[in-house]
Amino acid sequence: MGIGRDSRHKHYKTGGRSKTSIKKRKYEMGRPATLCKLGAKRVRPVRCRGGNMKYRALRLDSGNYAWGSENVTKKVRILDVVYNASSNELVRTKTLLKNTIIQIDAQ
Repeated sequence: MGIGRDSRHKHYKTGGRSKTSIKKRKYEMGRPATLCKLGAKRVRPVRCRGGNMKYRALRLDSGNYAWGSENVTKKVRILDVVYNASSNELVRTKTLLKNTIIQIDAQ
C-alpha cells in the first residue's frame, strides 16, 4: 500500500465527499519512521524532492544536549537510555526519540 500523506481522503469544508478516482502521487509519499538507536554513529542519505538530501540517523552515540541545572549546552556522549514516557520497550531497545530521558557523559 505505501505510506501516504495525502489529504484527498478528507471531506470538504462543506461536508461533501471528495473524488477518490485519483492514483497516489509521488509528492504525497511518506516514509517509515527510522527509530534511531544508541550505538556507533550510522547515518544514511535519503534523496528528497528536488534532488535534495536528508540525512537519516540510524544509530548515534553523541548529541547536542542542554543541561538545565548547569545552564550549559554541549555536545556530549550518550551513555544509556533511562526513561521514555511512551513505552518501556523504547527504553529496553535503547531507542532515541524526542523527550527521551538519557544518561550523558558529563565533562
